[in-house]
Amino acid sequence: MDIYPAVDIKDGKCVNLVRGEFDRSTVFDDSPVNAALGWAQAGASWIHVVDLDGARAGRPVNVEIVREIVESTGCRIQIGGGIRSLRHLEMVFALGVERAVLGTAAVENLELVNAASSAFPGRVAVGLDTRAGKVATHAWTSDTEILAADLAVQVAAAGAAALIHTDIQRDGMLSGANVDASAALAKPIDIPVIVSGGVSSLDDVRRTALAGLGGVIIGRALYTGAIDLKSAIEAVESVGV
Repeated sequence: MDIYPAVDIKDGKCVNLVRGEFDRSTVFDDSPVNAALGWAQAGASWIHVVDLDGARAGRPVNVEIVREIVESTGCRIQIGGGIRSLRHLEMVFALGVERAVLGTAAVENLELVNAASSAFPGRVAVGLDTRAGKVATHAWTSDTEILAADLAVQVAAAGAAALIHTDIQRDGMLSGANVDASAALAKPIDIPVIVSGGVSSLDDVRRTALAGLGGVIIGRALYTGAIDLKSAIEAVESVGV
């Protein structure tokens, strides 16, 4: 199981939002590159980057910052935020990122998932951002009636390499990860499911590992010191997954 420290970029800084609300952001580092370097030095093999400005704009925005993160950390970079076309995918992969995440685009156009997965095998994930089991889109500002469980099966069948499940109501709240919901999404599909939102303790990390899930994204808890990255890596190793 992989641990993904999160580096969320807004207005050129490393921030964390509460429940995805742009007016409730905390700046944790003026330099997203320095933040990423810190996690790399602490032992991260993956870093999860979110282009929040891109999510609002509907296109990648912070491309030069992402390029610097790729070149300076040596980590495998997973990026989401504003990636809504094959052209956008080509753009971010040209930066050297390992995996790109389709969110709104995957919900609105399942054929894009199929085409993207064929064009970039094993490198395109889908983000399912949910409130009460239903999918939200457009930087979490629009709710749909689409059940996450149904969409998970569809995107897996379309060739997605991984699924990132974020419980929006828990995101940035340090209220504990919704591991059970992520595990339920994982049962009928054969691709890794990565837990995101509300991760607050080593217990969340251990529960994710014990549930057989593919990874966990940790944001605010790392920046506040509630979770130590090295200890989290050791916790996963102790579980043996």
